[in-house]
Amino acid sequence: MNKRVSPVGKADGTTFENLAERVKNVHNATSSVAKGAVNQLLTIRNWAIGCYIVEYEQEGCDRAKYGARLLQNLADKLSIKGLDRSMLNICRLFYIRYPQICATVSHKLQMIDNSKYPISTQSLNNVGKERSNEICDSVNHKFMTPPEILLTHLSFTHIREILSIADPMERFFYELECIKGTWSVRELRRQIDTKLYFRSGVSKKPELLLQRVEKGGADAVLSVKDAYTLDFLDLNVKDEFSETELEQAIMNHLQEFLLEMGKGFCFEARQKRIIIDDEYYFIDLVLYNRLLHCNVIVELKVGKFRIEHAAQLNAYISYFKDCEMVDGDNPPIGILLCTEKGPKMVQYVLNGMDEKLFVSTYKLQLPDRQQLENFLIKEVQEMGL
Repeated sequence: MNKRVSPVGKADGTTFENLAERVKNVHNATSSVAKGAVNQLLTIRNWAIGCYIVEYEQEGCDRAKYGARLLQNLADKLSIKGLDRSMLNICRLFYIRYPQICATVSHKLQMIDNSKYPISTQSLNNVGKERSNEICDSVNHKFMTPPEILLTHLSFTHIREILSIADPMERFFYELECIKGTWSVRELRRQIDTKLYFRSGVSKKPELLLQRVEKGGADAVLSVKDAYTLDFLDLNVKDEFSETELEQAIMNHLQEFLLEMGKGFCFEARQKRIIIDDEYYFIDLVLYNRLLHCNVIVELKVGKFRIEHAAQLNAYISYFKDCEMVDGDNPPIGILLCTEKGPKMVQYVLNGMDEKLFVSTYKLQLPDRQQLENFLIKEVQEMGL
């Protein structure tokens, strides 16, 4: 493979001083433009900084001198507020994961009329095109947000949240849904934390799930899912395990389980003992949702849904309504988690029940990728991207 000639004209690569000068120039040039475009320019600046850092790491003639402390040394050299070692590392990751926006970034930087701070756009083009070609070979073009839309519709704070995701298709999913739903950064973070991508993958109708998310509000956030993904439990789907073992696995991964359940869930009790007609009964899990202000009773079943499961959970809900509710509480909700359910049987069993009782399935492995791909292609077509 032929060695690439450095964009600054030195066959042996750029120097650390060149790197610091480029970062300063792109920072000063973008910072001096009108504040109205500050979010987009911040994104452009950070991508360019990341590009310069990666180029230096690959071609810098004195890079060995700085080694593992390169980013700290660069931060010390720059002394620019906000550009500390951590931020420089984020810029580097931004470039590595989004090289396809190089042409758009270079074009926008060229439009900045500020000769006082010359920007090496040739360097951006040369390095960026190489990486862009690499990623285009490995990622389906259908799952790449157009650069102009990415820069104009997402702030860098949004992009920073998405950067933590390694899978390009999953990143694309959150980019697409964030733009479509005009999510705040807080909403985007919550959807990533509650694994909306995977929930869409196991949902029979992911477009309906996302419609509920777009509407916002507590009801949308806390809608009981048709299926839950519990791959974090480390239970082999091929192995036989008891309901007690399933429950113990959930307790071992309680934080992940509560995140999968949705927003506002808190753990209250396990195997809660209640007395009905002088007989003891034990409820698998009792949760409380601080947003709905109600208890959520969870019953775990290993196997297919049966009629007696609904009767049991309905009795627990009625008991909590009569004996456990306190001032300020709303009526309890019951969720029956099983591995399989017949939709007609569930419909017939739950028909006429006044209580809030839901039957959902759980999966112990990640959703089907092809289903997500088909869904994303449909979303792209509808948005006209």
